[in-house]
Amino acid sequence: MHWMNKLEKKLGKYAIPHLIIFVLGAYAIGYVLSIISPEFYYALQMNPAAIFHGQVWRLVTWVTCIPAPLSLFTIFMFMFYYWIGQTLESVWGAFRYNVFIFFSYFLTTIGPIIMYLVIGFMYGFQTADSVSQLGFLSCDTSYMNLTSFLAFALLFPNYEVYFMFILKVKMKWLAIADAILLGYNLLSNVMLAIRNTDGAGILYASNAVCVLCSVASFLIYYFATRNYKKISPKEIKRKRVYHKQVKEAKERGSRHYCAVCGRTEISNPELSFRFCSKCNGNLEYCNDHLFTHEHKK
Repeated sequence: MHWMNKLEKKLGKYAIPHLIIFVLGAYAIGYVLSIISPEFYYALQMNPAAIFHGQVWRLVTWVTCIPAPLSLFTIFMFMFYYWIGQTLESVWGAFRYNVFIFFSYFLTTIGPIIMYLVIGFMYGFQTADSVSQLGFLSCDTSYMNLTSFLAFALLFPNYEVYFMFILKVKMKWLAIADAILLGYNLLSNVMLAIRNTDGAGILYASNAVCVLCSVASFLIYYFATRNYKKISPKEIKRKRVYHKQVKEAKERGSRHYCAVCGRTEISNPELSFRFCSKCNGNLEYCNDHLFTHEHKK
């Protein structure tokens, strides 16, 4: 997390608090526009062909695309994702939550654009424009919401929620089920894209790219913010030596053992024992040898 800490010190003041409110607000705008002005709503959707022809606002406005038709279940899902977003922000802080959301948004945005360029170089950009205009290279924020759900499940795996408002289930089991569903969705779309070489195959490939980008955004952020010091060879060796010494101390029936003279708190209860911070291996010394021993490197 060292790089994240440095980044937060420089840019933390620009973090947007309560970002989930703006995300859900974009949904509300999308629902209203889809009802009162479908043409204007269509002009905001992701369309790589239109973007490369000057409609660059679509790079931002596609977040207003509704992930599902409005219903009572959708309203409850929005309430659920609001709670998840607020919880993640309270745990991570506004800056880290901003980085997580914007990174997921970035990868979801470039997915259709990459597909457009691949189709253009393989079949010609006239074909890519036609495919894009048909909506095959569109995207929405449904997979971005799913990444937030997976992040919450990692932080609180034993938190219980009511699935379908009836069955109480731990978050980790819902996350595992979603991960399996995502994997199946990705694999099936890839297989269908390979089997079909027409427009349907392009649609399946586009779906696979959207799934892959959402999963990649979650995995990259997760592994990029891990502390790998505990699995470094030096740390592993230190732990191995420490556990060995603890085991030997238990076999001797003592907790403290001087690495120089071998005396313990059992044989010499008047002694005090300290670890040396300059020695490798968590070596312990009695007060007679703590400052006089040769440091082990």
